[in-house]
Amino acid sequence: MDFAATRFAEQGYHPTSVAEIVQGLGVGKGVFYWYFSSKEELFLEILREAQQDLRRTQSQAIDGVDDPIRRIELGIQASMKWSSEHPELYNLFAFAATEERFAPALRKGQEVAVSDVMRHVQEGIDRGEIRAGDPNVIAHAILGVTSHLARRFVHEEGQPWQDVADAAVAFCLEGLLVPSAVTPV
Repeated sequence: MDFAATRFAEQGYHPTSVAEIVQGLGVGKGVFYWYFSSKEELFLEILREAQQDLRRTQSQAIDGVDDPIRRIELGIQASMKWSSEHPELYNLFAFAATEERFAPALRKGQEVAVSDVMRHVQEGIDRGEIRAGDPNVIAHAILGVTSHLARRFVHEEGQPWQDVADAAVAFCLEGLLVPSAVTPV
């Protein structure tokens, strides 16, 4: 699957053929079709596994951490690092977002990610550490900021993931206003 992911990322989904994939792996087409019914099914499996790997990475980063704010911070950092370490998978996610046939798989992964972040946000709200608001909207905002910054600054500009993660954490946890400008509610 790594070979296929690399080929899709380098050449694009459409130009990459099953024949090229099996030739690169040194196996026959019969072996490919034993596991996958089509190139589309293989691509969907690559997306699914990548989403699971990202989630596993995030889970390991926050394992044993009690503070929901710290879990959000560590989750953002783990996401940014994972994205920088897997540019080929990031490119596949970007491509998949442009193809309607892959959109349901991406949406499913995004729904899981939002649900994960919502738990931490809701716990922060319940503890009085995050201002009251819709946890769903806040979770989408965190993921949107993180994803956009990763695309723009890590993948397009090649900036260090740590710097971009720090900016994402600062924005998501501190917002726009300097502490002295925040008025008590």
